[in-house]
Amino acid sequence: MELVFLGTGGGRVNLIQQHRWTGGFRINGSLNIHVDPGPGALVHSIERGQNPASLDAIIVTHEHIDHCSDANVLVEAMTRYTLKKRGIIIGSKNSIEADAKGDMAFTHYHLSKAKDVHSARWGEKKEFSGEKGSFEIEILRAKHEEESCFGFKLRMDDFTIGYTSDTEYFQGLYEQYMGCDWLVVNAMKPSKDEYAGHLTTDKVIELLMVARPKMALLTHMGMKMLREGPEKEAARMEKETGVRTIAAKDGMAVKPGLEKFF
Repeated sequence: MELVFLGTGGGRVNLIQQHRWTGGFRINGSLNIHVDPGPGALVHSIERGQNPASLDAIIVTHEHIDHCSDANVLVEAMTRYTLKKRGIIIGSKNSIEADAKGDMAFTHYHLSKAKDVHSARWGEKKEFSGEKGSFEIEILRAKHEEESCFGFKLRMDDFTIGYTSDTEYFQGLYEQYMGCDWLVVNAMKPSKDEYAGHLTTDKVIELLMVARPKMALLTHMGMKMLREGPEKEAARMEKETGVRTIAAKDGMAVKPGLEKFF
């Protein structure tokens, strides 16, 4: 199992100026999965030796552009230049079925090229099979401006990875993520700098105290978080929770057993 971060930046300033990349991350195991492929996902995949044609699945947790702008081009790669109907697309309802204004993350053309397309709903648990393996995903509630946004717990190769996506606190959020080996947390803001639809590091501390993953990885960090110092915030969180906490960096690859080196 491996995580490769192809973007750790969040917010509109990072989106446009790319102080931190915004390409989401890959989960590499018996199957290869790209999560939330925002701007730069394709380019940084190639730069980091993450062949986009080796993808077996693409997950888009919501249709905001910083999470989905490169989704369709990755579908072209996953489907071998659209010549082979293959791969899995999992997306929020608005990403796949369109929002009230008719906007959606994937084009109908690209959806038609995947072997399996699934519009995610909170609370469901579903298994997907690819050419070399399978994974199970549990769709978890999020509270965000894009109302069909979701987090998840993904189980593959006897390993569980959780991902909060973008969410603010709500009752029951923390308990959803119990049982994770690794938990990827979108930590947009430092300390108590509350912002609707997102978590501050103080809220992440509360999350880790309840969920107790073996390791937490912070990503989707906004400019205030970057100015505050992600490593400093991660160290504070680890000290207060006892959970190994790493502030991810662009291009970082993490494998089980290597946590002590970060």
